[in-house]
Amino acid sequence: MYSPLRNSRVKLSLGHIFWREVGRGPNLVFLHGSWGDGSQWLRTIELLSPDFQCFAPDLLGFGDSEHPNVNYSIDLEVECLAQYLDALNLQEVYLIGDSLGGWVAASYAIKYPDRVQGLVLLAPEGVKAGNQGGRWQTASWLIAQPPLAYWLLRSIYPIAKLLGGQKQIDRLLNLRQQLMQSPVAVQLLFGRRRPEIIAELVDENLALLKAPVLVLQGSEDTPAALSLCQSYAALAPNAELESVSPGDSNLPQEVPDIVARYIRQFAK
Repeated sequence: MYSPLRNSRVKLSLGHIFWREVGRGPNLVFLHGSWGDGSQWLRTIELLSPDFQCFAPDLLGFGDSEHPNVNYSIDLEVECLAQYLDALNLQEVYLIGDSLGGWVAASYAIKYPDRVQGLVLLAPEGVKAGNQGGRWQTASWLIAQPPLAYWLLRSIYPIAKLLGGQKQIDRLLNLRQQLMQSPVAVQLLFGRRRPEIIAELVDENLALLKAPVLVLQGSEDTPAALSLCQSYAALAPNAELESVSPGDSNLPQEVPDIVARYIRQFAK
């Protein structure tokens, strides 16, 4: 039976959280990636709604949720998620997390092991993998002020186009645009003091996970994303790694039918 999508908002101690909800059945909570909001899951949750009750919130500081002027951290997002689930009286859930959302989901499952029935993670951040130091340096260079990196990339673009290096310049310019439009994601991933970020990585705590874990990696994703997936699969005790083909860097929007099929099989 068709179930209409519902948009809702709840006030928590940290701020208002906005979410999308659809379906009936076991509870699936979808946490979005670094550069988006809960709407990235719309096509996936539509396919799952006949069998599951799906929740797709915007994390604090993202999308239509409140953007308070606070020191953002993964611990803060985990606490906000805990308050959100308490407010909805969701005592046991499956968590599905992409990128940054995967980091939050894994951290929540480590802190509240008895409340998570399973984890589905897509290119999850939060472990020492994927040339992290190089990624931090690149991000810092791209968003530095004054925007010397942008001026440099634009100035060499015509030459790069002639020499066949246009794709690399385009990739860096697109990444810079994502970074500039997502200040909270930048703060969480790259913008804090490095010891603070490292302290919240989950490498050493993934062995504590009780819930089964399904890691989905796009067959054509970046080397950094593939490294993240493989690290989670190796470190979590009850983890299974699946390669999604075709699949690039945004599986929920590129192949929602395949993602939904994996989630349905895993959650059942």
